[in-house]
Amino acid sequence: MSAPEPVDPAQPPVEPAAEPAAAPVTEPTPTVGAAEATWSQPAGSALLDGAPAGAPVDPNPEKLVGKAFAGGLVAALILGRLAKRRQR
Repeated sequence: MSAPEPVDPAQPPVEPAAEPAAAPVTEPTPTVGAAEATWSQPAGSALLDGAPAGAPVDPNPEKLVGKAFAGGLVAALILGRLAKRRQR
């Protein structure tokens, strides 16, 4: 295919659009596990040096998220009851 003729001969011809580049493959950020947690680097924080060699991968991370949600819900219920008791 050739470029279409410009309407105004003083205008340069229009070039066809280039194909977009392929999206780069991204990797999840490795995090500190519960076994490797320290005071300065708590569990769940990003590992600055990368994942340790041979680190096990949790096949069901959604269970951990569910437990955290349940713990937050229990804490909210306890705090709500404490607030009601204090208002009496």
